[in-house]
Amino acid sequence: MKKFLYNQRENLFLWAPLVTAFGIALYFSLQHEPNTILLAIIFLIGIMATIVLHRRPLFATVACFALGFGYAGIYTHMKSIPALHHDTHGIEITGPVREIDTTGDKTKIYLNTENFGNIRVSTTDPIDIKIGDIISGDGGLFKPQPADTPHGFDFARHLYFKNLSATGYIRNTKIVYTPESGVYNIRDNIHNTSKSFLTDTLVLGYKNALPAGHNKTWATNGMAHIWSISGYHMTLIGGWLFILFYFIFRLFPPIVKHVPARIPALVCTWIGLAGYVFISGAAVATLRAFTMTTLIIMAFMFGRNTLSLRMVALAFFAIMVINPYYVMTAGFQLSFAAIFGIIWLWQQLQPRVPNSRILKYVYTAVLTALVATVFTAPFIILHFGAVPIYGIIGNIIFLPIFSFILMPLVIIGTICTYIGIYTPIEFAHTLYDKAYIIAEKLTGIPFSEITLGNMPNITIILITIGLACLIFIKDIDSFKNFFARHIGPISAISLICIGLVIWATAPKPIFYISSDRKLIATVIDGHLHFNKSHDSGNYFAFDNWKKSNGEKIGTENLRFTADSGVYTISQKDFDIIYLKNFVSLSKNFSSLCDNPRVKYISSNFDINSEKCADKIIDGGGVIYKSGKMIQIPSNRWWHNRPE
Repeated sequence: MKKFLYNQRENLFLWAPLVTAFGIALYFSLQHEPNTILLAIIFLIGIMATIVLHRRPLFATVACFALGFGYAGIYTHMKSIPALHHDTHGIEITGPVREIDTTGDKTKIYLNTENFGNIRVSTTDPIDIKIGDIISGDGGLFKPQPADTPHGFDFARHLYFKNLSATGYIRNTKIVYTPESGVYNIRDNIHNTSKSFLTDTLVLGYKNALPAGHNKTWATNGMAHIWSISGYHMTLIGGWLFILFYFIFRLFPPIVKHVPARIPALVCTWIGLAGYVFISGAAVATLRAFTMTTLIIMAFMFGRNTLSLRMVALAFFAIMVINPYYVMTAGFQLSFAAIFGIIWLWQQLQPRVPNSRILKYVYTAVLTALVATVFTAPFIILHFGAVPIYGIIGNIIFLPIFSFILMPLVIIGTICTYIGIYTPIEFAHTLYDKAYIIAEKLTGIPFSEITLGNMPNITIILITIGLACLIFIKDIDSFKNFFARHIGPISAISLICIGLVIWATAPKPIFYISSDRKLIATVIDGHLHFNKSHDSGNYFAFDNWKKSNGEKIGTENLRFTADSGVYTISQKDFDIIYLKNFVSLSKNFSSLCDNPRVKYISSNFDINSEKCADKIIDGGGVIYKSGKMIQIPSNRWWHNRPE
């Protein structure tokens, strides 16, 4: 063991950010909010233990875990985001406009209000609003909802870390005041001048600018990452800028005589990328990619290895420090999974590349796409419940088109629209249409996407540790024993297989109930049936529950009915009762409590009864065939923080 740890000393640093991330993930996954004082104590212990015991791997592991757990809690409690505890309608909403998104069917306006804090409201009013205007109107706000399933996507948490108190709508909008100096809205100006959804998506960073249904098609082909400005775009644009500025500075011998041309070129590249981040709206994925790009540029300037596992681990840790919640986001996990996998491939395995330039390009593209697909697949399933089978083919076909033709055309075309030349942007749209036709044909091939349902937390933990063992553990050729010599790959395969077995044998819920107890669903003949076909308060629950049950999302919502508003879901050993309205509750309550088969009782009205206290469901959750119930966390800091 001593020899093994001695040989791993160079790679022990790589484990620190991952262990810290596990501590952060544990905090965000808890059912109940820990005490603030306890979080502070754990955080301080983690800091001191990391400093004192960093040379002892076991103690350092525990210290990093405690550091991540405590830091996530302290960071969360330090954010000051006003709370909205109830839906409100028929209110007056007034405030200055911080941001506008006009690419969807409804205009989304981000306001800074005095009574409700930062909010996002939608409107269909035909009014010319600019950033900086103070607007007013009648509307309503919705309380941010918790997850639809345990460990699912928590919308309340998502809004909290986006510094938003609520979402809602506004009508009869009017401009109350426009500052005399005005606010020069570059993004809005670019949108109005280019009139291109490609510009809106690839330059301005709008999420919903593509035509209806196109996002789903590209996701099925493994190209969803193209439409969210992140590391791919930073690398592409950074490369173009560097080449441009490098050759420009090479034209000035007095400069390069004293300073290598790459130094001023890298500085100018960083400034250009900073401008791109500003124009694109500085979304979370964009800021994360920019942070990592900044570290890589700094390493390149100082002559360090820019594409090393240690550099990626350092960027991983830096982004966690900026905002620990990033660890829970799909973009963070997918980006670093792909980057770690690609660097491991080319630095550790060092595959032999053909001599032919054409074969070299094809071989590199296929191998890189394959590794990125394999390493990101678990996290795609975790967040989206499905995996694109032809993702590798899609990346091989479309990445060269987007990288070397479409992206340059869109950027050049966007600039040209300012001087009245629309030919480049029109040609970009023509190319996009042809590429989309091919994408649709790939999507139409059988089994282009497989829905796999929710992945248990223990499975993704084991798979993540397994991939880390594969990447971080250094094999020791001097060991004679085969298993000792290849402990990294063997550990990876073992942990991943155990995780997959747990997932395959994990039971699925047979009953779902939303946090506000207004929407329920039960499994009948393998398919979910709901008590209603639409519910604006739980809009995403329909598809999220279908995903959990392994069904295809976007399909018709099947319904089941009940007499007198009493829903009875009968299982082999117990019954679940859902009371739809107050009249049914008053008539049936006492008899339901006395029935020994009734294990759970729920209603969209609050029920208070000592007699049935052990049977009443308070809040949302899922119930399994065994009778076990797991409730949805709804009392965390981002749900019930002080007013």
